[in-house]
Amino acid sequence: MTDDDRIPMTREGYDKLKAELERLRGVEMLEITKRVATAREMGDLSENAEYHAAREDQGMLQARVNDLSDRLSRAVIIDPSKMPKDTVAFGSKVRVMDLDVDEEETYEIVGPGQENPDKGRILSTSPIGQGLLGKKKGETVSIPVPRGTIRFKVLEISAAAI
Repeated sequence: MTDDDRIPMTREGYDKLKAELERLRGVEMLEITKRVATAREMGDLSENAEYHAAREDQGMLQARVNDLSDRLSRAVIIDPSKMPKDTVAFGSKVRVMDLDVDEEETYEIVGPGQENPDKGRILSTSPIGQGLLGKKKGETVSIPVPRGTIRFKVLEISAAAI
């Protein structure tokens, strides 16, 4: 496994994803299997909308289980308190100036299971997270995002509360 394949996360984020995976594999998968079986008993499968809906839901649930299993298998538990304090890294809280709109924004660089873009908690693997990693106070960075390019000046780096 290369470093690019690894997914940094805190112990809390890892445990949260693992609990979700166990719930999906247990409770959710049992419920959907019962729905498929019940729908199958209703007769002709070619015109059985309940059966097809249950099978589609089962496929989507299995895809989510596969995704979580993959992410957990590539997880690397990081202790944010041991990360550098003068450089943006996993577990950093970064205050930046958006140079295009002249507004300050604050981001916490987090791992899967802890992201919440509405509260400024972004994944280290997101475009903005990737663009900020390794930067120091005072540096300016241009980050390509789906809507164009954003330019940030790093104002302050501290430890995120994760």
